[in-house]
Amino acid sequence: MEIIKGSVVVSRAGRDKGYFMAVVGEDKGILLVADGKERPIGRPKRKNPKHLQKTNHRIELEQLTDKKLRVFLRNLSTFEEKGQA
Repeated sequence: MEIIKGSVVVSRAGRDKGYFMAVVGEDKGILLVADGKERPIGRPKRKNPKHLQKTNHRIELEQLTDKKLRVFLRNLSTFEEKGQA
């Protein structure tokens, strides 16, 4: 299961464990992820792919802003919580 740009992932390790993030790039096998708030698109966090879990959701990266990313991930988070309840 390969994680590609635009994939929405859940962090499984680190301070951001349990948070939804979007993959915005790759650097030498390390994925660059952003959430639009703590990690804006312009300053993504480097994460080992082993510490991420892929979801079935994707987001289009063209013309994506931090605000659009935050709203998308917030709505996804709310949707996932209601689905599990």
